[in-house]
Amino acid sequence: MDMTFPQVEYVLNFPFYATMERLDHRRNIEHFNIMGSQMLKTAYLPCHVYQDHLALAVEDFTFSQIIYQDELMHLESWLKENRLDQLQFARQKLTYCYLSASATIFPPELSDARITWAKISVLTSISDDFFDVGGSREELENLVALVEKWDEHQELQFYSERVKILFCATYTTVNQIGEMASAVQDRDVRKHLIELWIDALRSMMTEAEWARCKYLPTTDEYMTNANLSYVLGPIVLPSLYFVGQELLESVVKDQEYNELFRLMSTNGRLLNDIQTVEREDSQGKVNSVSLLILQSGGSMSTEAAKKVLQESIASCRRELLRLVLREDSVVPRPCKELFWKMCKINELFYSQTDGYSSPTEMVGAVNAVIYAPLKLQKSNPSSAVKVEK
Repeated sequence: MDMTFPQVEYVLNFPFYATMERLDHRRNIEHFNIMGSQMLKTAYLPCHVYQDHLALAVEDFTFSQIIYQDELMHLESWLKENRLDQLQFARQKLTYCYLSASATIFPPELSDARITWAKISVLTSISDDFFDVGGSREELENLVALVEKWDEHQELQFYSERVKILFCATYTTVNQIGEMASAVQDRDVRKHLIELWIDALRSMMTEAEWARCKYLPTTDEYMTNANLSYVLGPIVLPSLYFVGQELLESVVKDQEYNELFRLMSTNGRLLNDIQTVEREDSQGKVNSVSLLILQSGGSMSTEAAKKVLQESIASCRRELLRLVLREDSVVPRPCKELFWKMCKINELFYSQTDGYSSPTEMVGAVNAVIYAPLKLQKSNPSSAVKVEK
């Protein structure tokens, strides 16, 4: 079937590795033409067959939107109950966080995975803002110490009300998710979730210390730490426990699992660095772009450094997809696909601009997935549709 100009433009702007499934589903439903349907073999199919398929797709999408709206209302209540909306330094990105979950982990029955993904995305986003711009050195050290203590955090005092709000929200939410995941997996996974947060906040603290001391890390130092400080671990890895697969502790410790995480995190960090290098320069922070320029002695331009990193991003993406599609695998396929979904989300948010920080860039996607009713094409009914080879 020949592609129209808008279809070509869409494919060029949103390649397969930079789309979210629910956005594609909506576009396919709205552009479905019963009279123009074709298949690869010659046959005559009743028009009502296509009409039935379309009706089922519309019903599924509309029903899912009702679920998504209910889940988002639950998340808004959770945000207020934990007083996270009172943290003035933080970007309030709940709808973007939930968009990334609902547009990729879209089946209605995967509610726990979506809610986990969205809640932890909010907490990691606020933590990132706290370490970047919101918190003093004393507050950051206090927050890290509290997380390291975890169940024994009562031994310490809260340095500020902001630390108390952020820690208590994290502590309560992660414990609740840990209990739910442990019940699903029939083993205790709470320790794993706590370790993810300890590693994430320690890595954020390392970056904050580098900026304060004006320390210039090597590229290897930077990327080793950045794979943790980009904080995809606390988001994606707990969500794996809720996709209907048994995830043994031996799998979590397997090299394949760790490599999937490394490739996903590297891809996301490099995409983010390309779009935020100017802002981070103004904050006195180095990232992979500025490191390349500095290590070249200033002979490499910003655009040249970004081009080098784009090649690394493409390489990570190819290797991650290869692992996801590999048959002889330790990690269950539905779990592997979650790593790939996060990779696609990062591509969509950061391939052209810093879509996450923008107040408007992703609003259209939020409405398309969660709120806006479908707009269907009108077609003339017919008793049969010729399907040509």
